[in-house]
Amino acid sequence: MNEISLVIKIGSMALIRREDNDIDYNIFARLSGELRPGMLLVSSGATEIGRLDMLKRTGRALDGDPEQNKTDYSAQGQAILMENYRRFIRPEYGVRQVLVEHNHFNDPQKRLHLYGLLIRAAKQGAIPIINYNDCVSDEENRKMELTTLQARNPDAQVVECVDNDETAAVVAELVHTKRLVLLTSTDGIYADSRDPGTLVEEIIAPDSDSLRQKVREWQTHCIGASRAGANGAGAKLEYALRSALTGVEVIIANAKYPVSKILSGEVRRTRIAIEPNK
Repeated sequence: MNEISLVIKIGSMALIRREDNDIDYNIFARLSGELRPGMLLVSSGATEIGRLDMLKRTGRALDGDPEQNKTDYSAQGQAILMENYRRFIRPEYGVRQVLVEHNHFNDPQKRLHLYGLLIRAAKQGAIPIINYNDCVSDEENRKMELTTLQARNPDAQVVECVDNDETAAVVAELVHTKRLVLLTSTDGIYADSRDPGTLVEEIIAPDSDSLRQKVREWQTHCIGASRAGANGAGAKLEYALRSALTGVEVIIANAKYPVSKILSGEVRRTRIAIEPNK
C-alpha cells in the first residue's frame, strides 16, 4: 500500500525575505509544523541561503565562476537549510536529508533504492527533505551523461532534475502520490503576471490531450522568473503537467498560506488536474 499522502515542493524565493536579505523563519516554522510522516518535502533554497550567509559573514558575494559560486553557496547553505527544518519539525518525528541527482531517477536500480528509502521513512516516523545535490553536480559532466543516456535509448524520458520543480514531479511519480503542492512566492499562475487579479484558479480538463492543450495555452502568458537562473512559471507548468498526466492533482500556491488551507481551497491557488467530468 502506498504510504505517501502528499509531496510538497518549496522554492528558494519563498524561503527568504528578499527585502532584508535574510531567511524567512516564519515560513520555515509554519511549513515545518505541518509536516508529518507520509509527506515528502522537496526543498530548494540551499544555494540562495548559502549566498545570503556568505554576505552576512563576509560582507561580500563570491566573484568567481558562476557555476563554481553555485557549488560553493550550495555547500554552505545546505547545512543551514536542514538546521532550520530540524528546528521547527515536531521533535517526535525524524528528519532525513535526501540529496539526489539525475542518475537516481534515470537508473532503474537507483530509482528502486530511492523508492525504498522514501517509503520506509513514512513507516518509521520520519520526514524526508529532498534537494538536488548542487554542490557535487558539474553541469558539463551532467550534460554529457544525459546525452549518452538519450543516445542509448532515444524513446526514454530522461530527466535532469536541476530544477526542483522537475525533481518534485518525478518524486511524485516515483512514490505514486495523488497530490503535489508547489509552494512559491506568488499565489499561482496568472493570465497577466503584472496583475494579481488575473489568477488562474483552475486548469482542468477531461483527458490528457485537452489538459496538455490548456497548459500550452497558459504557458504563452508566462514571462520572466523570480530570480536569475530560475526557469519561471512556464517551466513550472511544464512539470506540473507531467505530474497531472499521471493522475496527480497539482496545486501551485503561495508559501505564506498554511498547506492545510491550500489543500482545502480556502486560499488563492492554481489547481491543475485531469477530471473526466469537467
